[in-house]
Amino acid sequence: MDSKTLCNTARDAVDRGQADAGRRRFLGCLAMGAGAGVALSAGLGVSPLTRAATTSMAPRIVITAPTGNIGAQVLTHVLNSGAAVRVIARDPSRIPASLHGRIEIVQGSHGDAAVVDAAFRGADTVFWLCPPDPGAPSVTAAFVDFSRPACDAIVRHGVRRVVSISALGRHTPLATRAGYVTGSLAMDDLIAGTGADVRTLTLPSFMDNIARQATPIREQGAFFLPIDGDRNLPTVATRDIASVAAELLLDRDWRGRNDVAVLGPEDLSFNEMARIMTEVLGTPVRYQQIGFDAYKAGFVQRGMSDAMAQGMTDMARAKNEGLDNAVQRTTASSTPTRFRAWCEDALRPLVSG
Repeated sequence: MDSKTLCNTARDAVDRGQADAGRRRFLGCLAMGAGAGVALSAGLGVSPLTRAATTSMAPRIVITAPTGNIGAQVLTHVLNSGAAVRVIARDPSRIPASLHGRIEIVQGSHGDAAVVDAAFRGADTVFWLCPPDPGAPSVTAAFVDFSRPACDAIVRHGVRRVVSISALGRHTPLATRAGYVTGSLAMDDLIAGTGADVRTLTLPSFMDNIARQATPIREQGAFFLPIDGDRNLPTVATRDIASVAAELLLDRDWRGRNDVAVLGPEDLSFNEMARIMTEVLGTPVRYQQIGFDAYKAGFVQRGMSDAMAQGMTDMARAKNEGLDNAVQRTTASSTPTRFRAWCEDALRPLVSG
């Protein structure tokens, strides 16, 4: 039986209510290196080579969203430390083949109860990142309801520590009307309710989001958002987020629940970003503020549900009113990657390509 058949069989078993057998098969649904077979070992579903490599390196760290922009970088950092790693991936083929022999992979969504039950068994620490769901019926469904099975599994399996990705804005007047941020903060409360020790990375907007506008920057010399072009805001590179997350995953000394602001090195306005892009790219780039209605309409036109498009719009409106400016910057919350360096490393190849 190949790994694909094994995965499908596991799902069928869970659907028929054969929970124990289904979970064993889920654990057996591991992505192996090219040409390698699936060898079940002591019910864990790992190859003998992988088990031998990981047995002496407990405690095990579970990484969610390992093929995403942040999760993939977290995975690299944690693996480089020699830690034992298990990941949850919808599509294991998106994980570099060179890593398959060094990790355990449970295939599926980390919003699925059977998948997180399998993945969290025997785990000490979890990296939690709620993936985007543009078609979700509500922001609450996208963040809180998605995370509920994982929180149940954290309690059931006694997971000790969680490092999660979230947003700035807690304890501000805008927190209850900030769309995705409001949903993310409610998710944080749900995770805290498990009793696990938690470090929540509270983040501003990402520099990397600008990369989504590489085409209009190249073709129109402009990028577009609904936020005041002169408002200074913190912005952070995902490489810095991943570095902080990995450090916390590997540090076994912290306890309790705390927010960890990760703010990048400086506050910048979008007009200042346009100036820096102009210098780095060697061609004029301007920032164009658009209306909030047009901003929402663009998401709906691209297939996002009305509720999630409204959530994006409410978040942008809150940021425009100062949501991300409430936390005072400190040396500890500042990270090294400057916007100019990010443009040189990441944006210029996209625009010039």
